[in-house]
Amino acid sequence: MSPLTGLPGQAGRILAVKIDNIVDARPQTGIDSADVVYAIEAEGGLSRFLAVFDSNHLPPGNRIGPVRSARESDLPVLQQYGKVDFAYSGALTRFLPVLAAANVFNCSPLQDSPSFFRGQNNVPPYNQYLVPSDILRDFPDSATATDVGFRFGNAPSGGVPTATFTATMPAASFTFNWSAGQDKYLVAMDGAPAGTTDAGQMGAPTIVVQKVAETTSPRGFMDSPGVLSPYAPTIGSGQAIVLRDGKAYDGTWSRPDATSGTAFDFAGQPMTFHPGQVWIVLEPE
Repeated sequence: MSPLTGLPGQAGRILAVKIDNIVDARPQTGIDSADVVYAIEAEGGLSRFLAVFDSNHLPPGNRIGPVRSARESDLPVLQQYGKVDFAYSGALTRFLPVLAAANVFNCSPLQDSPSFFRGQNNVPPYNQYLVPSDILRDFPDSATATDVGFRFGNAPSGGVPTATFTATMPAASFTFNWSAGQDKYLVAMDGAPAGTTDAGQMGAPTIVVQKVAETTSPRGFMDSPGVLSPYAPTIGSGQAIVLRDGKAYDGTWSRPDATSGTAFDFAGQPMTFHPGQVWIVLEPE
C-alpha cells in the first residue's frame, strides 16, 4: 500500500512541486495526480500549493504547473518526507542560501533549466511548467515515499454530516462540496469551481483542515519593504477537521519535532483517511 494514499502499489520516489494559485495562474496542470496537496498562505493572505508526487503516480501528460517560488513554510512540511526533490522557480534572495543548505534536492531552473518550459495559456510569470519525469531522472536520489503519519481505513463512528465546508485565509477561500456520485469533496476556490487543464474539477476523498498558529517569518524575511512574510508552523499541535465520506470529524493534529510525521486523532484514536489523494489546508487559527 502507498503510505501517502492508502492505495495498492509500490512506493516511488518523491517530487514536491510549488504550484502557483493566484487567479492569473489558474487552471493548474497535473495537480490531480499528486498524492498530497498542501494549501499554504502566501504574501498578501493569498494561497499557494505544495504538491507531493510519487514517481509512480505522475500526471498522464507529464506536465505540472504553473511553478512558482519557494516559501519558508515549505521546508518544515517537507522535512517529514526525508530528503526529496523540491521543484520551484526562484525565491527571495535572502532565502536562497537557506534552500541551498536545506535537506532537499533543489530542482529549480537554476539547477535544471531544460526540465522547465513556458506554456502558451498564460503570460509570464504564470506560465512556467516542469516535466516531472525529467526532474526525477536528473535528481535520482530523492527519498522514497514513507509513513508521514497518515492512517487509512474505514471511517470511525461519529462525525457530523457535512455537505459543504469552507476554510479561509486572509485573502483566499477553499470550499469543499461533497459529491456522493464521485465519492469525494470537490474544490471551489474563492467561490468558483477549481478547474484543471487535464483532469476536470479538483477534488479529493480526504480533506484535512489543519489549524496552525500563523505568524511571520522567523528569519525576518519580507515580501515587500516593511511587510514580513507569513509563516505557517507545522510543528506542535492544534485542531484538525477531517472531511471524508460526507462527514466532518473535529479532532487534533500533533507533530513533536521536525523529523516526525504528523498524527491526526479523533475521539482519542488515530483518525483514518479515505484511500486516495489527501488535501491539507493549513488554515490560520
